[in-house]
Amino acid sequence: MSAKSTAAQVPAQPVEPLRFLSQVLDLAIRSRASDIHLRTKNHPILRIDGVLRPAREFPPLPMQFMEELAHTIMAPMHWDRFQKDYQVDLSIGLKGIGRVRVNVFYQRGSIAMALRVINTEIPTPKELGLPDMISQFTQMERGLVIVTGATGSGKSTTLAALINEINFNFAKHIITIEDPIEYLFTERRSIVSQREVGVDANTFADAMRASLREDPDVILLGEMRDPETIEIALTAAETGHLVFSTLHAPAAAETITRIISSFEADAQATIRSKLAQNLRAAVAQRLLPRQSGEGRVVASEVMTVSALIREHILDPIKGKEISDLIKKGSQAEGMLSFDHSLFELVRRGEITEETALQHASSATDLKLRLEGY
Repeated sequence: MSAKSTAAQVPAQPVEPLRFLSQVLDLAIRSRASDIHLRTKNHPILRIDGVLRPAREFPPLPMQFMEELAHTIMAPMHWDRFQKDYQVDLSIGLKGIGRVRVNVFYQRGSIAMALRVINTEIPTPKELGLPDMISQFTQMERGLVIVTGATGSGKSTTLAALINEINFNFAKHIITIEDPIEYLFTERRSIVSQREVGVDANTFADAMRASLREDPDVILLGEMRDPETIEIALTAAETGHLVFSTLHAPAAAETITRIISSFEADAQATIRSKLAQNLRAAVAQRLLPRQSGEGRVVASEVMTVSALIREHILDPIKGKEISDLIKKGSQAEGMLSFDHSLFELVRRGEITEETALQHASSATDLKLRLEGY
């Protein structure tokens, strides 16, 4: 649906802040936009299927209106942090629409906002198009599972889908530690404790440390941001908990390098050993445009930690060969390369061959395979 379809419903000038926000979000949801950008003296801009598109039926937003909007959506503690740090993360819920993750920041001396639309309904792994092998990680009893990818690649949604699978199928205590809280879980067979950094805990590390005294079975750590948080997450996995988290890395094998390199040289051998013993899987994902032109589809790379992968994690020299092991491994071995995922998406008619080759790790090899060689 295009932004123009609601032009008659939108006033020529900004209205009361929350009403304006509801109108923009309503349009974003019906247009299947993933993000909204609000900037002083600019029309709202929606990201639809990865492309930025201005919603020109809304007027450019005056500076005073953006300040009023920021005051309206922020609690006093958020405003105080914004004045101190010039940026703040928060999430808000709007009746009849759902939840939104918001980053408010200054640019060129004026207030701007980036909003991520969060679906009220948590999708299932099948609805997301995730491979069955990823869903099976929910049946693990302990260990660390990492989902990686670029910003906006759907990491949070994938983790929410996996956590909700546990919630529906197992009697567990699940603790989520997020900044800010995105999806709200409705308790089914599990009990779910959701903690927001800055509201329910001071830092990720504080919340992770405390979680070990809160009788968890499963911990969702929104992001492994620093060495201290990573080390506590590994300790949690080591002491019998199932930990899910995210990391910014382009590929599954890169998660190992990113984690180890975040520590000082004298600590890397210990972390390498802990990672080898406690990492169970790493999933990398990218969102690609569908062949139909409507929406996007996920392409996944999966590395399940086998005895051979564990051996390569322990050896700094062999570590460089992990990406080759993923490429050569089979799904029966718990491996799925990006190129195999792309091949399957082309075969099912979900993406074009051109899109697949554009995002392939080895475009030449994938082209030969698509041609039947």
